[in-house]
Amino acid sequence: MAFFKNLFQSKNRKAKAQKYKIGMAKTRESTFNQLNELLASGKKIDEGLFDDIEELFIMADMGVDTVIKLVEHLRNTVELKGIENAEDLKEIIVEEMFKRYVQEEIVDTNLDTDHEISVLLFVGVNGVGKTTTIGKVAYQLKNEGKNVMMVAGDTFRAGAINQLKIWSERVGCAFFSKPEGSDPSSVMFDAINEAKKNEIDVLLCDTAGRLQNKKNLMNELQKIHHVIGREISHAPHETLLILDATTGQNGLSQAKIFNEVTHLSGVILTKLDGTAKGGIALAIKEAIGVPIKMIGLGEKLEDLEYFDIEEYIYGLFSEVI
Repeated sequence: MAFFKNLFQSKNRKAKAQKYKIGMAKTRESTFNQLNELLASGKKIDEGLFDDIEELFIMADMGVDTVIKLVEHLRNTVELKGIENAEDLKEIIVEEMFKRYVQEEIVDTNLDTDHEISVLLFVGVNGVGKTTTIGKVAYQLKNEGKNVMMVAGDTFRAGAINQLKIWSERVGCAFFSKPEGSDPSSVMFDAINEAKKNEIDVLLCDTAGRLQNKKNLMNELQKIHHVIGREISHAPHETLLILDATTGQNGLSQAKIFNEVTHLSGVILTKLDGTAKGGIALAIKEAIGVPIKMIGLGEKLEDLEYFDIEEYIYGLFSEVI
């Protein structure tokens, strides 16, 4: 595995990747260790082997389109290079996963928070951990020296407003809300004015998570975008979709819908440590062309990590790298 061994030669790099290794244990043990056994078994390279690899990857929620393209690449490479030993497929798989995600681009996973007032808009259905994630992002940004304000834009549920307020108190950052039922756009307008008065660096704006009527969702998000953009040039600077990794293909469907109704700049994948189907990160990038910005690898405040494709793949294949 020369491709990744070279990346993880330094002690610091490998130590940082340990969090991925621990957090992705369920996916690795259920799927990618099976792959290791399959390729190390001395099994001959034939269509049966390709079918087994395809099935394993689909079970890991890598997405049907991604899997078909990856397995087709394996077939072509085997034929082109005359590969006979199944174990030689390991490095080809790792390299191709990396290349399919990066696609010869520089994938920036940093949050865009370098403006006078940076606005990060969070979207996603109810129950994916949106409020918790906003709290963890606030914690990260506070540790980076930013003055942060949370904005309760999900005005349709009193519970959502209260939960966000509790998180703001826990993290120790500013909070802005209006009464339940208020127009979300008016909440954003007033929050921006409040931020300007109080020298806030970053606004973290929650939104309602309803998918029942796509047209209503689109209209609401477009109105929010318009109001924010009118008050702060080029804002929102990030529109981030929160997805629960444990929902698998349902999460992929959500990603496609939200990407249709708003211009997503990134995805935050929660609960990656709680699923055996962690291949969803690759499926999302392939399906909608939007990078994973952060991933949740535990329940603690500090367990939200900036996404690193190399460390992610290390987490999947650490037993064989």
